[in-house]
Amino acid sequence: MHVKHDLNEKIADLISFDDFLKVDIRIGQIVSAKEFPEARKPAYILVIDFGPVVGEKKSSAQITDLYDCQTLVGKQVAAVVNFPPRQIGPIKSEVLTLGFSDENGRVVLFASDRNVPNGSRLH
Repeated sequence: MHVKHDLNEKIADLISFDDFLKVDIRIGQIVSAKEFPEARKPAYILVIDFGPVVGEKKSSAQITDLYDCQTLVGKQVAAVVNFPPRQIGPIKSEVLTLGFSDENGRVVLFASDRNVPNGSRLH
């Protein structure tokens, strides 16, 4: 899922720290990436390993502008792992892979600058 954001949009409403803790953002390693031709917008199907607690999960990711399948495998990325699965065409997207829009609206993946254990939670 990709939502384009305007750089001039106002800051979101204030939330409590307890609200933040409800969003489970973890790091995982992409173990496979393939084209998703059935998607309405260009996308890949990623399988991401989030370690022994969460396991491997699928994600539909609209990141085809800056990434190719071969270079994605092995990359660690951040994702929300506690949203309900979402049916996207023939697959269930089980996690929301996170990224930021660049100046041209292309998604840049949100990743750690150092490798950390798969399944590590953002805090």
